[in-house]
Formats: sequence, C-alpha cells, structure tokens
Amino acid sequence: MRKLSLTLLAIILTTLPFYAQDTLSVMIIGDVMMHESQLSKDHRQFLRFIAPQLRKADISIANMEFSLGGEPYTGYPEFSTPDSYAEYVAGDCGVDVFLTANNHILDRRAKGLERTLEVYRRMADSVKFTGTAGSQEEMESNYPLILDKKGIRLAIVNFTYGTNSPSVKNWPNVNYMEADSIAKAVSRAKERESDFILVLPHWGEEYSLKHNAEQEKWAEWIVAQGVNAIIGSHPHVVQDTTHINGVPVIYSMGNAVSNMSAINTRLELAVVLKFTIDHITGKKSMLEPEIQYMWCSLPGRLTDNYSTIFVKEWAERRDEWANPSDYDNMMDTYERVKAATGVVD
Repeated sequence: MRKLSLTLLAIILTTLPFYAQDTLSVMIIGDVMMHESQLSKDHRQFLRFIAPQLRKADISIANMEFSLGGEPYTGYPEFSTPDSYAEYVAGDCGVDVFLTANNHILDRRAKGLERTLEVYRRMADSVKFTGTAGSQEEMESNYPLILDKKGIRLAIVNFTYGTNSPSVKNWPNVNYMEADSIAKAVSRAKERESDFILVLPHWGEEYSLKHNAEQEKWAEWIVAQGVNAIIGSHPHVVQDTTHINGVPVIYSMGNAVSNMSAINTRLELAVVLKFTIDHITGKKSMLEPEIQYMWCSLPGRLTDNYSTIFVKEWAERRDEWANPSDYDNMMDTYERVKAATGVVD
C-alpha cells in the first residue's frame, strides 16, 4: 500500500506543472476590407487559409474597416458591406472581437453606424465589438472591452485618430485618440481588475513602412499609463516594431484582406500574444509577441478569388500558383519589407 501511494504521489508531482499553468493565446489581424471588386466575389473564401489558426486561438481579433450601412453596397471611398461578411468573419473564421474604431466606420454617417451596431449586437453570442458605442452605458461597458478566459482577465482598448466623415456629436459615437478618454479607459480596466491591458490604435501615415513622430509620442504616453502591449493598424502596410520600457509596440500590422495592389500593401502581419497563469502561485505573465507574415493574393494569381495566406506556409509552393509571378512578388515584398522594417518572423 505504501509503495502504491508513493507511486501515485510521483505521478501527481510529475503531471502537476501541466495542470497548474494555463496559456491564453490571442491572435490579432489587421484591416479586413471590402473594396468594390471584392463585392463580386464569394467573400466566404477570403480568409479560408488562415481561418484554422484564427479558430485555434483562444481569442482572435480583427479590425473591421467598413460600415454595415445597408444597400447599395459600395467600396472605397465610402464602404458599406453586406452583413454576411461580418457573419462570415465571426462564424466561419472564429473571430471573437471586432475592432470598429477606424477612419471608415462613419462612411454611411450616423445612420450607418447605428445599423452597424445593431447588426453586431445581434451577433453578440458569437462576437463582441469595441471602438464604437450607441450610448454612454454601452461605451462604459466596452471601452475597454474586458474578456475573461482561462483565469486571465484581458482588457482591450481600441480608438482611432479620426474618421473620414464628420464625427457624431452625441450617440452613436466613436472612440477617438484623445488623451482624456484613453486614460479613462485604461483606468476603468485597472478598476475592473484586468490582468493585462492591450491597446489597439488606428493611427499612423498610410503606406509608410516606418512609424512617425506622432505615433511614437502617443506610444510613449500610452505606455506611461500602464499597459502591456500596443498593436496598431491603419497604414495598410507593415511598420517597424519596438519596445518602450519593456512594452512591445507593433506600429502597424497592415491589411488582412483587401483589393489594394500598391507596393507593400499586400503583405501583412498576424500577431499572436500569449499570456500565462500559474494556478498555484497566481503569477501571470505575457510572453514576447509571435509574428507571422501573411500575403493577400488577388483573383487569378493563386486561386480565382482573394486568398490571404501565411507566407512561410507557402514559401516553397510556387508551382501551386495559377500565376507564379504573384509568388515572386510575394517573396520579393517579404524580403524587402523585412529589410526595411526589421520585423522578422
């Protein structure tokens, strides 16, 4: 009996570390867009190659850069996208959080934003949203948006530098890059006992591979408020990364899917953050971000549709391209952007 007990104890002690620690994975992608040319394609195929990893993450997040303003559906410069696109990104791809603070969210003005929020509220069982709100109460509940999973409490703070259409005076409204409102959101996150605070700004200079002085100034100020990571969007290209007082700052992920073809706009990042908790000691920590480059292949290049793929997964598969020159473009862009930004996957 004593020998059996000692054996059982050894098994317990051997397996305890496995059960004692949990890891929460958070995957973030950049601008999910719907340009005019995309409207004629089956959008249920756009993210099919990266969807398994989005679903695998404990929490996945995407910047939804359009309004659900209803028909007629339009692309740039005033986006109004079919509701089924958002339903696809959440339902088929498994995205858990929609970021809505971006410069195109008011493309159909206040009524378009109201309708967008109505659609997202109907989807509440499958996806949460942050960045906009229909009332003061809704803003206070989702700015920050707080998620609890695996014993870890994560706060998400999302805002934009501005909107292409005039801001709304009352409600619904958008979270703007204003010091007072950001500080209040971070303070609310702390008051609600968040373990980690993730800031997701929509900012920066479009098409620039380097962050600008304004981004750096804001990043330094945001870090000083006491946050754990800053992951940006808006420039439509990958930008350089850094650490400020130990806090990782990824200035821009680039697009996730779009019809853009300008130089560097089809290369993008997926960022995975991992948070750990030791259930015995209670210690919680964040690991260094994991970065994966992606490529948005346009119709007729890899397949007959828009196809976002992981670069490394397809790096040795040139013969599978319908038009191999797109493979060459992907690899040339990949090497060029890595050299210019210093972002290595």
